[in-house]
Amino acid sequence: MNYLVSASTDVGIKKTTNQDSLTVKTIETDNGYFAFAVMCDGMGGLQKGELASATVVKAFTDWLYMNRNRIFRENMEDSIIRNEWEQLVKEQNRKIMDYGRRNGVSLGTTATVMLLTEYRYYILNVGDSRAYEITEEIRQLTEDQTVVAREVRFGRMTEEEARQDLRRNVLLQCIGASGDVYPDMFFGETKKDAVYMLCSDGFRHQITAEEIRSMLNPSVLLDTGSMKRSEEYLIDLNKRRMETDNISIVTIRTF
Repeated sequence: MNYLVSASTDVGIKKTTNQDSLTVKTIETDNGYFAFAVMCDGMGGLQKGELASATVVKAFTDWLYMNRNRIFRENMEDSIIRNEWEQLVKEQNRKIMDYGRRNGVSLGTTATVMLLTEYRYYILNVGDSRAYEITEEIRQLTEDQTVVAREVRFGRMTEEEARQDLRRNVLLQCIGASGDVYPDMFFGETKKDAVYMLCSDGFRHQITAEEIRSMLNPSVLLDTGSMKRSEEYLIDLNKRRMETDNISIVTIRTF
């Protein structure tokens, strides 16, 4: 499996600080290539949300480089990734909470992490950043950890009601602001000639799933230039529709 990767971020039309942090990488080992991406949406006063999101991105990036050869050398079962990533999240949660207590501030971050190998994808999610798989169709791979998403899952609210509800941005948990954090994990088969996309919630509030699919499907994203242009078009579309949050996206094209 080979990969093309791209990423774009924008502070948006209202905020003065971009509290989103992200990374996307392709890594070569003796046994093949894989792709890795992290999307974190920080929250907190001043630049503290940016600190929380950047801290978690760095922690997962450090994990990647410490384990890059082991990922292919060993049979990386789902349970191994789950245990290591869950432990990493718990450590970062304690670290950020301790920082907040010492400095008298409240801060936290979402996290969506994706590892793509030739045959399998691994995703961790805390909060309401998302991962998608885009082919001829668009499929959300993660579940939002929000009040309204929980209500929809329990049948107490429709999708349309959730989009209009004032609580749509209220998280059930995030890293650094919850006593205990329980990440969701998702696993599946990596598809060839597909696009895998991570985004902060600011990227998706003002645009539809069909608009995302039409601009980010694999027949459109043929090289890194077209990937960047499509990302920037959708970011600009969000801004024209008055999205006030930071707006961030990562795309990975398999071939």
